[in-house]
Amino acid sequence: MPDPVPDPVGEFADVVRVLQAQCPWKAAQTHRSLVRHLLEEAHETVEAIETGTPADLREELGDLLMQVFLHTAIAEQAGDFTLDDVAREVTAKMVRRNPHVFGPDAGAAAGSLTPAEVNEVWEAAKAREKAHRTALADGIAPTLPALLTADKVLDRMGRAGTDPALASVGDEDAGVGERLLALVAEARVSGTDPEQALRAAVRRRLTPG
Repeated sequence: MPDPVPDPVGEFADVVRVLQAQCPWKAAQTHRSLVRHLLEEAHETVEAIETGTPADLREELGDLLMQVFLHTAIAEQAGDFTLDDVAREVTAKMVRRNPHVFGPDAGAAAGSLTPAEVNEVWEAAKAREKAHRTALADGIAPTLPALLTADKVLDRMGRAGTDPALASVGDEDAGVGERLLALVAEARVSGTDPEQALRAAVRRRLTPG
């Protein structure tokens, strides 16, 4: 067997840089032209998580990592930022937003928190960083699936003390939308991910028997 690569992540980053510089197709790509591929790989990773094997997930995570590294290689070539810049920034963010693990009072405090309390710590840290955002939809990507968008908006409404009660509307399409929103609110109460629940329901309909 060949000797294991001492730094497989670093080797992969170098391979992607070479491909981006020397492969005609990859050299022609931009951040914008790769958007569809990034979305496709993200969705295929979700599929592997929900219905695949560990081997499927390993493969799809590799394809998703390829997209991350390719975007970084494009940025490096343009002089915008490097892979190290990306790693440093996300590392700093994780330290800031997890004071129960990395803060001065970390250790015993981290083990005493519930997952819900940890989420509140994260949200509080994020709110301090994003204090410039004022509208409920600020920072929510418009390309998110509708149910996920609704879930995030309802979460923000709850934090802001806004009542997300079902509205009474005359238009049938709007009424369907309100009922869907109410179902998302119901899913939040039960701790259910509405996107995953709907995908699972569709798969059940597609499974013979």
